[in-house]
Amino acid sequence: MSAALTAFVTAFALVAAVELPDKTTVATLVLTTRFPARAVLTGVAVAFACQTLVAVAFGGVLTALPDAVVSVAVGLMFGIGAVLLLREGFQTGDDASVDAARSGPAPVGFVRAAVASFAVLFAAEWGDASQLTMAGLAANSAQPFAVAGGALTAVLGVSGLAVLIGHKLRDRIRPRPLQRVAGFVLAGLAAVTFGSLLV
Repeated sequence: MSAALTAFVTAFALVAAVELPDKTTVATLVLTTRFPARAVLTGVAVAFACQTLVAVAFGGVLTALPDAVVSVAVGLMFGIGAVLLLREGFQTGDDASVDAARSGPAPVGFVRAAVASFAVLFAAEWGDASQLTMAGLAANSAQPFAVAGGALTAVLGVSGLAVLIGHKLRDRIRPRPLQRVAGFVLAGLAAVTFGSLLV
């Protein structure tokens, strides 16, 4: 398998695992109950595209630095992502935003709904575990386009799933165990990255 294909598949798998139980998926569920699905998907897609470009560009800049600095930066990004996911995964109590979703759809226009969806997701993704994961993968693999493609495919796929069947999933799938698994995977990647400095 080529380096680019490996980077694409790795980015897709890891970002999908990080994003599925994430707060942005819950936010997409909530938005879909309030606004038309096409408008939500449009706003969410544009927000994720912007965030992916920023994350991969940041990761690409890191590749110009010395290997030791890149390893420390990548390890820190994976570690921070792991902490964020594990903290959410081990929280107690229900997400109040899911309860708010039951208030029903609001009659608004396509553009207004898409802009609202964009704003919510764009704000929620800054410093998010998936954004840190994308930056870390881009720096680690030196394949920014493949990472961007895999990551964007993953987040759009998860968002599409949330828009299409999310209201059913939220009653059947518990996000916290998924957050824990993704958090432990990122912690393992951080440990491997830091371990490579000792070799």
